[in-house]
Parts: sequence; C-alpha cells; structure tokens
Amino acid sequence: MKVKKLALELNYEPNQRAISFQQKKSFSIGVILPELSEAFFSAAISGIEDMAGKHNYSVLLGQSHDDEKREKQIAENMKKHPVDGLIVSIAKNTENYQHFDIFKRLNIPVLFFDRIPNLEDIHSVSCNMEAGTVQAVNFLLDNKHLVIGMINGPEKLFASQQRREGYAKAMIARNKQFDQELVVPSDLTKEGTQLAMAKLLALPNKPTAVIVFNDYVALDAIQYARQKNIRINEDITFVSFANLPLCSYMDFAPLASIEQFPYEQGQNAAATIFSLLNSSHQTTETIVYQTIRMETKLVLNNKVID
Repeated sequence: MKVKKLALELNYEPNQRAISFQQKKSFSIGVILPELSEAFFSAAISGIEDMAGKHNYSVLLGQSHDDEKREKQIAENMKKHPVDGLIVSIAKNTENYQHFDIFKRLNIPVLFFDRIPNLEDIHSVSCNMEAGTVQAVNFLLDNKHLVIGMINGPEKLFASQQRREGYAKAMIARNKQFDQELVVPSDLTKEGTQLAMAKLLALPNKPTAVIVFNDYVALDAIQYARQKNIRINEDITFVSFANLPLCSYMDFAPLASIEQFPYEQGQNAAATIFSLLNSSHQTTETIVYQTIRMETKLVLNNKVID
C-alpha cells in the first residue's frame, strides 16, 4: 500500500514496454482486412476494438486492399511487431496461406473471419453464406421470380463457392432447373460487375431478379441496369448481402439484403482470440480449432423476415 501511495504522489507511470517484456506479451492483437472504407469492415473492426478494450488490449490494423502480396507484407510486419494474436479477413485473390503458418509455429493464434479459407485446421468466425443464399432464392421464388441470376464473387473465394452451393441447393429443392449460365462471377470491381450484369442481360431468357455478392456490387449492378433504362425492382429485382446502412438512404436500393452482423462477427472473433490466448498451453499437436458459424437474416425494408 505504501508503494502504491508513493507512486500516486510521484505521478508514476508504469513502463509498459518493461511490463510487456516481463510478461512476454505485447498486449496488442493484429487485424488484417480488405478495406476499412467498406462499412461492413468498419463495423467489424468496431466490434473487435470494443472487445479488445475490455481486455486492455490495443489493435494493430492493416488493410490488404484486396491484394495477396500486400496481405503477406502486413503479416510479415505484424510478426516482427509482434502481436499476441491475429485476426484476418483474406483478400479476394489469396490462394496460398503459408504466410500465416509462422504465427502457428510461434504459438500466436490466428483466426479468420467473414472471408475465410476453405481449410479445416483453422480458427474461424463467419456467417452461414450457403443458408443465406437459400433464404434469398426462396424469397425471390415466393415472389414469383422464376428466372433468378446471380452475380457472384471471384470463383476461387470460398465465400463465392458457398453462395453458389446455396443457390444450386435452393433451386433444386424447389424443383427448379439449376442453369449455370445464370451464375456469373465478378472480380468485385465496378467494371467486373458491369460485365457480369451485361452477360446476364444478354441471355435469351433474361433474369427478372439477381442475387448479388454484396451491397457494393449491387450498387454497381443497379447503376448499370439504370443506364439501360431498366426499372429497378420492377423490371428486375435485386437481393444482396451485408445490409449496409447506406442502402436505406438510396432511391434505388436492393429490395432485400442478407444481414451478416459484422459487429457481432468482430466481437466473436476477438472473444475467441482472447479465449485462445488464455489457453496458450495448447501445442500444435493438442490444439482444438474453434469454429463459429453465425446464422444470417433476410432483411426487407429494415425488417427481419423469419
């Protein structure tokens, strides 16, 4: 007590670097995500930071800008920092995940969220994209849309594979033909989305509804359709993913969106990292991988549809 009292009188500030060295911790977690400018990832990082604050941790953030090389560079920098744990949403063109293996060898937990690799030996937090796509297809079929297109993401992205599987499963379950021509990829750029939309509109049997990879892609697709004098949600209806707040302010927004709960995903990701840090006695041979799959919700005019 005397020591604490004297420290207060002298306005003593603990040397955090010395404390970190003594405890062999940096009291920081790293986060790598594609684009902080996207509302989805901004909400996710808020969830991560709020949870980190409760554990007296800081967050070191890096943006890959959807580029695998930049993602590798950021991972290398965070290894040197170092961080106590790493949370990653992979870039759209990431195919090799070896740049994360060094963290495992250093006993630094790595968790993937939202955009996750198609691997079994990883910690992950994500939404059930397959089930979400089934919801979207059923919603459109229930609203008398018989020809439904899809603008998907890059084909190598696992999230794209999940959406495609959900689309096919929903159509087959409702005794509808699964037409592969109605599922076209986009590289998530404006030009790539416009090309995908052009392909759908050029089909002999044009779709009356389109399910789109996310709200940003939907906005580019809607803009292209309007340039072709197509009436939005009349001639053609859009359903997208993410349920971004900005859509509620738009005159021409997707009719419905699949809510992916980015803030909650971020919270769960950070909570899982701290749980893993508290279980640091596990070795690579005894580690139990944590998988959290959150359910999606179809939202129409800001109202959840059960």
